[in-house]
Amino acid sequence: MADKEYVASNPPRVIIVGAGISGVFLAILLERAKIPYEIFERASTVKQLGAVMSLNVNILPVFEQLGLYDDLMKISFISPGMHVYGENMKKMAYRGNETLKETVGYDFIVFSRPKLYDLLLAQLPANKVMFGKKVLSIKHPQEGGVAIHCSDNTSYLGDILVGADGAYSAVRQSIYRAMSEKNELPHKDSQSMKIGYVTMVGTTDPLDEATYTHLKDNFTHFSFIIGKGKPYTWSIFTVPEKRICWGVQMQLSQSSAEDQAFRNTEWGPEGNESLIKEIYDFNTPYGPLGQFIDKTPNDRISRVFLEEKMFETWYYGRAILIGDAAHKMLPSAGQGAVNAMQDAVILANCIFDIAHDATAQNITAAFKDFKEQRYPHVQHQFDISKTMAKVIYGQTWSERFLRQIVFGYLPQSVLHKDTVKAAEYRPQCTYLPLAPVRGKCPVLPQKPSKRYQPS
Repeated sequence: MADKEYVASNPPRVIIVGAGISGVFLAILLERAKIPYEIFERASTVKQLGAVMSLNVNILPVFEQLGLYDDLMKISFISPGMHVYGENMKKMAYRGNETLKETVGYDFIVFSRPKLYDLLLAQLPANKVMFGKKVLSIKHPQEGGVAIHCSDNTSYLGDILVGADGAYSAVRQSIYRAMSEKNELPHKDSQSMKIGYVTMVGTTDPLDEATYTHLKDNFTHFSFIIGKGKPYTWSIFTVPEKRICWGVQMQLSQSSAEDQAFRNTEWGPEGNESLIKEIYDFNTPYGPLGQFIDKTPNDRISRVFLEEKMFETWYYGRAILIGDAAHKMLPSAGQGAVNAMQDAVILANCIFDIAHDATAQNITAAFKDFKEQRYPHVQHQFDISKTMAKVIYGQTWSERFLRQIVFGYLPQSVLHKDTVKAAEYRPQCTYLPLAPVRGKCPVLPQKPSKRYQPS
């Protein structure tokens, strides 16, 4: 597609910017739909960063559709529940998932992020993913289509451009710049994201199960520890291959957050030493946190600023945003990756619906359809993530009080009621055989494919 005259195609050619979870998942879905695509990633190589991730009923049916569910379970542990400790290692609460599978149909599972990424990337032909392609600008040529220009002075032309390039999306910045010049950008979208926390995460090398006996179990042991008199919370997960994923969150004051507002939130190992020194002696059920930091290679430790924002503008012309590029939420509710994958599912469905007649008008209609289907659900999860961040990470007086109510007084049945309600939304690919409905709870009806409806 590089530097060629634009000729519209059916099905449309899709340019995906960003080879993270959402971009790669979308590519897998387009591959199954036989819609041509290419991924452009600014990093020169795959980054094996990140720690624990979780998936649930809201996306697992799609893994069944793709024939990847069994492979996913091989790299995962079931999560029976969460143990909550104070810094003195006195247990504050236990929140279990054991009774939920019968109702919602699936277990809650956890795994290390690099393992999921490797599984997904392996589903794509190597020539469809191009690394070292930092996008500098996008354009909508008068003759049609949408073009990207990269830092290596290459350009590529397609019919649809998907910005799956994270919270500081180059695609979004280019879209918003163009809209600002025309005075079309909503004021809300011109404001900076709100930074509330700093997190550091890592995954150890394989450990000795004789020393850490919980590693012998085929399910995860999840412990969450809340600091006393300090703005820190931290967690420990056991995951397959005798590894431990660990994470530390630091709540920022308003002044500290403002100082960090200019920072980039990309994963990376740079500048970690001072924070490691501060958290090294934090208690865990297995002893000091520092022992796991020592067993984690430096290039597998990363620090990131946790930000949040629901953008109003998700598409412009032939370009559309998904995942963190459109809605950056705190990861406290465990739904960040799930929401990004759900975006990919619904967008793939919308593109498939117009793939036989991908005119500019139909592409705009598909983008509009995508936002109408996704926005209410994303907004709901965004609100939940803000509340859960206060419960789990918060250290102000009001947040500690809220945590005491949730962990100390709310019965588990009340919390399960919200979980079951959330399990009703589980979108699937409309162009693949549907996975069976599992569990006893109702499932929200899904908008069927237009191409399969009577004319």
